[in-house]
Amino acid sequence: MAGARRNAPPREDVLAAAMAMIADRGLEKLTMAALGREVGMSSGHLLYYFHSKDELLLQTLEWSEGRLGGERGRLLTRRGSARERLEAYVDLYVPEGHRDPHWTLWLEVWNRSQNADETARDRQAAIEGAWHRDLVALVAEGISRGEFRPVDPDRFAARLRALLDGFSIHVAIGLRGTDRTRVLGHVREFLEADLLADA
Repeated sequence: MAGARRNAPPREDVLAAAMAMIADRGLEKLTMAALGREVGMSSGHLLYYFHSKDELLLQTLEWSEGRLGGERGRLLTRRGSARERLEAYVDLYVPEGHRDPHWTLWLEVWNRSQNADETARDRQAAIEGAWHRDLVALVAEGISRGEFRPVDPDRFAARLRALLDGFSIHVAIGLRGTDRTRVLGHVREFLEADLLADA
């Protein structure tokens, strides 16, 4: 197995290939055998590295979220009003459309988490927590600058993320009447009524 380790592609290349397969062919086509053919490894070697498909999916999500987290960090630290950056946060959060690969992966990991161990659940919570902390900080900044109403930042962030999650699932699964444009309109109305009014 030591020879296999030396000849294996870098872990990041395997995770990138898994994400690309989800984007191009859908999650149902992502098998260990198919991914192995894509990266020049046997399914046995993949299982050696990832132990299970659940672990492969979770590591792929963590890798994808790491990249998205970098993009989120750049958006939230750029110049401009808190309102503009909140709009950018929402835009980044909501799926591009039906079968968005990132959201497709999230939905599968959430579904599998019903039978996951505590460590896997903690790793998912860490991803969720990063989105939440960034939103809380942004809302608090907007309040301090007089751009947002004086709400409880943590409670407001929890409500907004619940709204975003619900709508995002509808977009990702292609629920009729809930395309991305319509969803962004609903979210803007919520923000106007609950965060921006009388600010």
